[in-house]
Amino acid sequence: MQQDLHQGQDEGDDQARQSPPKQKNEVLEWVKAIAIALILVILIRWLLFKPFIVDGPSMQPNFHTGERVIVNEILYDIRSPQRGEVIVFHVPSEGRDFIKRVIGVAGDTVKVEGDVVTVNGKKVDETYIQKAIDQAHANNQLYNDKNFPNEDFKEGTVPKGHVFVMGDNRSDSTDSRMIGYVPLGDIVGRADVIFWPVSDMEWIKH
Repeated sequence: MQQDLHQGQDEGDDQARQSPPKQKNEVLEWVKAIAIALILVILIRWLLFKPFIVDGPSMQPNFHTGERVIVNEILYDIRSPQRGEVIVFHVPSEGRDFIKRVIGVAGDTVKVEGDVVTVNGKKVDETYIQKAIDQAHANNQLYNDKNFPNEDFKEGTVPKGHVFVMGDNRSDSTDSRMIGYVPLGDIVGRADVIFWPVSDMEWIKH
């Protein structure tokens, strides 16, 4: 009986001695999983998406200073920008990035006259700023019915490999009317999500 007890104790001791390596392996697996997750987050963060901080009034009323947006950097490696999309792009002459809306793509003939924007001879239905335009007109009624404040753009055709962009706040935006057509190579990506402040969080409508 004592021999059996000793054998049982020996087996228990063996199991106790074997437990630490198993626990050690589990910890190692967790460390590996966390490391892989962190690497994936960094890759996604730096290679696919990039944060951008809105600075200035040029995209009001849809974007405001201090808002942070997520820019999809891979989309335009798959396809070209489309009309109505909000993009972030480099402006070498300014030494910084701008956020604007695509109005015309390669081959489009664009004309801007007051608050009327035409592409290929057809007026663009800009529902995203119509309320702001109506309000501007209403305000101007108080000041001798002045024209909607804007920078005109004589008719021009967007060259291959470029886009024509404008800010939503037409009366206070430096865009293709001043800086010219934007090369596709200067585009960082499409603004997809406003993620800060939390109260403004939303998917961006294009």
